[in-house]
Amino acid sequence: MTDAIARPESPESPRETLFVCSCEGSFTPDLAAIGQTIAGSDVVLRACEHLCGPERDRLAEAARGSAVTIACRQEEAGLRAALDDLGFEGTQTYVDIRDSAGWSREGAAAGAKMAALIAAARLAPPALPFVTLESQGVILVYGRDETAIEAGRQLAESLDVTVMLNAPGDIIPPVARDFPILRGRIRQAKGWLGNFELTCDEVAAARPSSRARLEFGPPKSGAVSRCDLILDLAGETPLFAAGALRDGYLRADPNSPAAVAAAIARARDLVGTFDKPKYVDFHAELCAHSRNRITGCARCLEICPTGAITPAGDHVAIDPHICAGCGGCASVCPTGAAAYALPSAEETMRRLRTLLATHAAAGGRDAVLLVHDTPHGAPLIAALARHGEGLPARVLPLALNEVTQLGIGEIAAAFAYGAAGIAFLVPEKPKHDLAPLSRLAALAGALMPAMGHAAEALAVIQTDDPDALLARLRALPRGGATPPATFQPRGAGRALTMLALREWHAHAPARPERVALPPGAPFGRVTIEAEGCTLCLSCVSACPAAALSANPDRPELRFQEDLCVQCGLCVATCPEDVMTLEPRLDFTRITAPPLTLKQEEPYPCDRCGKPFGTKATIERIKAKLAGQHWMYSGPNADRLSLVGYCDDCRIETAALAGFDPYGGPARPLVRTNEDYPRTNHDAAADGEHN
Repeated sequence: MTDAIARPESPESPRETLFVCSCEGSFTPDLAAIGQTIAGSDVVLRACEHLCGPERDRLAEAARGSAVTIACRQEEAGLRAALDDLGFEGTQTYVDIRDSAGWSREGAAAGAKMAALIAAARLAPPALPFVTLESQGVILVYGRDETAIEAGRQLAESLDVTVMLNAPGDIIPPVARDFPILRGRIRQAKGWLGNFELTCDEVAAARPSSRARLEFGPPKSGAVSRCDLILDLAGETPLFAAGALRDGYLRADPNSPAAVAAAIARARDLVGTFDKPKYVDFHAELCAHSRNRITGCARCLEICPTGAITPAGDHVAIDPHICAGCGGCASVCPTGAAAYALPSAEETMRRLRTLLATHAAAGGRDAVLLVHDTPHGAPLIAALARHGEGLPARVLPLALNEVTQLGIGEIAAAFAYGAAGIAFLVPEKPKHDLAPLSRLAALAGALMPAMGHAAEALAVIQTDDPDALLARLRALPRGGATPPATFQPRGAGRALTMLALREWHAHAPARPERVALPPGAPFGRVTIEAEGCTLCLSCVSACPAAALSANPDRPELRFQEDLCVQCGLCVATCPEDVMTLEPRLDFTRITAPPLTLKQEEPYPCDRCGKPFGTKATIERIKAKLAGQHWMYSGPNADRLSLVGYCDDCRIETAALAGFDPYGGPARPLVRTNEDYPRTNHDAAADGEHN
C-alpha cells in the first residue's frame, strides 16, 4: 500500500502525522474519506500495512513532529514504546477502525465511519481533575474461620494485618501469631481507601494461652477501629452499599479459593499513593435540594449507588473519595449543580458533533450511536468483528467512562446533529444501578414521538452476547431527511441542555410547541390560582433556580419556564396552597421573557400616598381586623386607619398619638408549678386555723 493524499515534502517535519494501517491487508481503509478529515491542515496521511512490524521505521519521520495519530489500538503499547525510544515527546493518539469498521461484512461501505472515528479521536483530550488516596497498608481481614486467618498469614509479609472473626467456631490456634486475631462484629463501616472507620461490637482479643481451640478475652462493644484496607471474607451482606465500587474494600466468597486468592493479590497492590479521577464537579449554589428545611429536589440522592451524596443544608454534598463515577447524579440533576467531568457535557457534545458531521460529510447516512463503556463494550465489539459479521457500517461506537453519565442534553444534541438512533450497551449484570438510564429513557421516550422520531430510535441493549447486540442494532430505524444542526456547544448545566433541546426542536422531523412529560421530569411550568394568591412572594425566596421572580417596581409575580426544574419547593412553601406543577417542555418558552402569573395595583399610603403593598391584601386585612380585635374595636376603632399607612407614617402616627401597643385588656396572671403547692399549703393552713 502506498501513501495517499500526502502533502508536498518540505524541509521541516510535519506538525502531525496520521498513520492508517490496513493490518496486513486484512481490510481496506477508505483513504479518500479519511483524507477529507485532514484536508487543508498540516497533517500528513501515511498509509501502511504493517506499522507494528516491518514498517515500524516509518515512525522516525513522524517522531520529529508534534503529534502522531495512529489508526490502531491493538498494538498501542508496542507503538508507544517505539516512539518513546525515538525520543518523541508530542501527543500520541490511537483509534480503532479495524474492529469497529474494517472487519465487518459492511466494511467496504464503512469509509464514512472510519473518517468519523478518526476525526473524533483527534479532538484534544480534556483536562481531568483528580483526588489523592493514600494507603499505608493497614488491613483488616474480616472473616469467620480459618480462611480469614490463612489470608492474614499470606498478607502479613507485605501488609500490617489484623484478623477479626465474627463467629468463630472451633479454630485451632496458629503455632506462631504474626498478627492480632480478634473476635467481633462490624456494626458500621464508612470511609474509603486509606481512611476507613469501623465501629465494632463484642470485640475481644484471642488469648495467648489458647490451646486446643481459640479462646477470647472479655468483649467490648462500640470499639472504633481505623484501617486503610478491608478484606471481607465473612460471606455475609456487604459492609457498603454497592461494595464492589468502594475503593479499598475487597470482598470475596470464602468458599471460593480462586476468589479469595484474587482478593489477596489485589490487596497487596493497594499500598501507596493513588490518583483517582474526580468524576463530578459540584456547584452548591446551583443545587435545588431544599430551602427553609423543606426538601425539594432529591433526584441525585435517590439514584447514587454508593452513598457518596448526602444532604448538607440547602444543598447536597458529594464526597469524591467515595464517588464511583457512574455519572447518574449529573444525568438527573436539573440545574447543572452536579456536572460530569470525565468528560464534561460540552466536550461530549463536541465529540458528537464531530462524529456525526464527519460521517455525514463523507457520505454516511442514518448514523446510529452505540454508547458503551470500554471494559464491556470494547470486547463485545471485538468479538463481533472476529467471530461474527462485525458492526453495521452506520453504527458509530461512542466509548464513555460510564453509559449512565449521559443526560437529556446529550441525547437532544445527538438527534439534532443528525443521529437516526441511539443505543446504550450495558452488561447483563451491570456494576452500576441503571436507574439513571431508565429515567433518561422515560424522559426521551416522551419527547421522541412528539418530535417525529420512532420510539425504537432509542434502545437500551442489555446483553453480553455479540450476536444479540447485532440483531438489536439492525432493528433500529432509519433517520429522516431533515438537515442536521451545526451549532457549537458552549456553556454548561441548564443553559447547555436548553440550547441542545432548542436545536433538536429546530431540526426535528416534527416541531410541536409543547410536549407533556411524565411526573418528575426536570422541565415544566408552575400554575397558580390567581384569586387565592396574596403576592406574599414566599415562593420567590424559596425558588432555587430563579424561575420565580418579583417585579421591584410593582406587586407582581413572574415566571421563567425554561428555568423551572420542577423541584416543588414553591408548592411546599406557598402559605395559601394555590400553586401546582405541570411537567412539560414548552419550546416557545425557551429564551422567552418571563410570564406574569399574578399582578395587582399597589396600595397607596392613606397619609403620604407612597405605594407599600397590594390593594387586595390591605383591604383584606382591614376587613378581617375591623371589630374583631381589641386594638381596632370599640374606642380604638379609629386605629384601623393605621393599617392603610406605610411603615414610616404608621410609626409616626402611633408615636404622636401615644399609642401603647401593650395597653390592651387585663391579662390573667401567669401561673407556674410553684403556685399550686403554695395554694394547697395556704388552704391547709387556713383549715388548721379554723
